Amino acid sequence: MKTYTIALLPGDGIGKEVVPAAVRVLESAAQGFILSFTPFEWGCEYYLRAGQMMPADGLDQLRPFDAILLGAIGHPSVPDHISLRELLLRIRFEFDLYVNLRPVEILPGLQSPLRWKKPEDIHMLFVRENTEGEYAGLGGRFKRGTADEVALQETIFTRKGTERVIRYAFEQARKRPRKRLASVTKSNAMQHAMVMWDDVFSEVARNFPDVETARYHVDAAAARMITAPESLDVVVASNLFADILTDLGGALQGSLGLAASANLNPVARLGPPVFEPVHGSAPDIEGRGVANPIAAIWAASLMLEHLGEAETAARILTALHNVTREGHVRTPDLGGNNTTEEFAAAVIAKIQTAAAAS
Repeated sequence: MKTYTIALLPGDGIGKEVVPAAVRVLESAAQGFILSFTPFEWGCEYYLRAGQMMPADGLDQLRPFDAILLGAIGHPSVPDHISLRELLLRIRFEFDLYVNLRPVEILPGLQSPLRWKKPEDIHMLFVRENTEGEYAGLGGRFKRGTADEVALQETIFTRKGTERVIRYAFEQARKRPRKRLASVTKSNAMQHAMVMWDDVFSEVARNFPDVETARYHVDAAAARMITAPESLDVVVASNLFADILTDLGGALQGSLGLAASANLNPVARLGPPVFEPVHGSAPDIEGRGVANPIAAIWAASLMLEHLGEAETAARILTALHNVTREGHVRTPDLGGNNTTEEFAAAVIAKIQTAAAAS
């Protein structure tokens, strides 16, 4: 029987609550294959003990796994630039996980803050460039702490990095019914990097004549997500721009507790892909047992789909949709009073009921 090895990185805060919930859902749904989980305690608590977010050989420890399920990284006790860069970005960059995939959809039974829009009006897929741009980390500070202090932050765009993520976005758009792809830049202000992005987008588009294209500046795209979300299908953007827009997308979904993502390298394997909820560690509700596990469960479904277990991934999403559609079990961020455990148990019950009926 096929066995998939999964590294668990619950990380910090509510990550330690939603990842176990997602694991229980995965275990209840697995049929015809085995999931073997190995937990790692890396994160901010580990940093406070060891002075590093992960061991020096951490990447080598992770490399053999088929996938990584990550919870959340970050805590007020550790500066953000350390917690993000020394664990999550290190994994993304060194494993060259250049695609960050983020679905933005309204789950059945839930309502977007855009109450005049129907669920079918908000059905986007964001393809975020994940290894370049402003997050490359090049730059520095000079004359620190003086009136003459200077900070330089370089943004890096390569033709290779731009072309491959745009091509992947076109491939995703081609698979969807509407076959539409929007590219988001700020080329009216960033006359070098963003103009190159526009040029590459035009070049790649010639290979996908069946895909309808559009271009928006990032400020116009943000406005369009509010005023006309139905006009957006697949959206491709740089690391920083897509990071911001996808959080707006999470808000459109009704809660950041619903936002799932996949970090992928669709072409080469330097290390395992990473699947994560993107709600952050939420230290304000840590330990209360009320964190929304939907994003973690959704990310787990994306993981199974990527591993080739599409039927099981679909069973998890169907069960998740049935729970949200009925509306009996909801965590506080969705207006309910149920716990993380209770929500996961409701999803598991739907999976088991469907299995018994089949």
